[in-house]
Amino acid sequence: MDRLTSLTVFVKAVDLGSFSAAAEALQMSSQMVGKYVQGLEGRLGVRLLTRTTRRQSLTDFGRLFYDRARIILAEVDAAESLAAETRAVPTGRLRINAPVSFGMKTLSPRIPIFLKEHPKVSLELTLSNRAVDLVDEGFDAVFRVGVLSDSGLIAKPLAPYRLAICASPQYLQAHGHPATPADLANHECLGFAYTELRTQWTFDGPNGREVVPISSRLMVDHGEPLLCAALAGLGVMLQPLELVRDALADGRLVEILPGYEAPPRPLHIVYAPDRRVTPKLRSFLDFAVAQFS
Repeated sequence: MDRLTSLTVFVKAVDLGSFSAAAEALQMSSQMVGKYVQGLEGRLGVRLLTRTTRRQSLTDFGRLFYDRARIILAEVDAAESLAAETRAVPTGRLRINAPVSFGMKTLSPRIPIFLKEHPKVSLELTLSNRAVDLVDEGFDAVFRVGVLSDSGLIAKPLAPYRLAICASPQYLQAHGHPATPADLANHECLGFAYTELRTQWTFDGPNGREVVPISSRLMVDHGEPLLCAALAGLGVMLQPLELVRDALADGRLVEILPGYEAPPRPLHIVYAPDRRVTPKLRSFLDFAVAQFS
């Protein structure tokens, strides 16, 4: 006999207090209930129930087995519910956080794609460069640039985030083109207030990896003000390619240090391991991987 059905029949008989009540609830005969329970006892080699004409009671082993059987059946129900959720239409509100430049230049133009594909999902997107607390601040998922700390969050890797070092033609005409990363010591470097980019820039080139200290009269916690400063000829900037792509394309900025490249920064979308992956969250995770891998 089917083991899962035998467990279901046994637990139902105990819960309802009789074979006849279990038979009615399960829409089978009392004789069939008895056969399932007897088959279960035969397979286990031990009696689970003591029955008289007036009552039934669990044996000592039967009580232990009943407690475990209820857990097993609850887990089966949970697994089946999870499968049903996976097939369900994504519905409800998602709270997502992303870094400012990535959020404005890369993520935001593609959000309409997600919302059109999932018309029953609403999205609250916040942009900030600080490391938000995903759990305490109630976010469903967060995009993070850079090496992740050991936070216990689940992270899905996306395509690395490329950085570009550039300056305006006016600045380069006035101050010259740096030939190596070390030459940046003689240039105004526009500072980004978050991560190690605040105090040092790293490059890979002919001599391997070089780390150079930088200093700046301007320190900003968003990339867009740095872009404005670079366009105004105030200095050299090292920021995501997405932020400066248009200015490079039309010549307002020029990439410098040919032969050197800032190491791409890792990009992940992360979520809490104890957060149930609902259809709405699963749909956004799949969207992020499809769009940004």
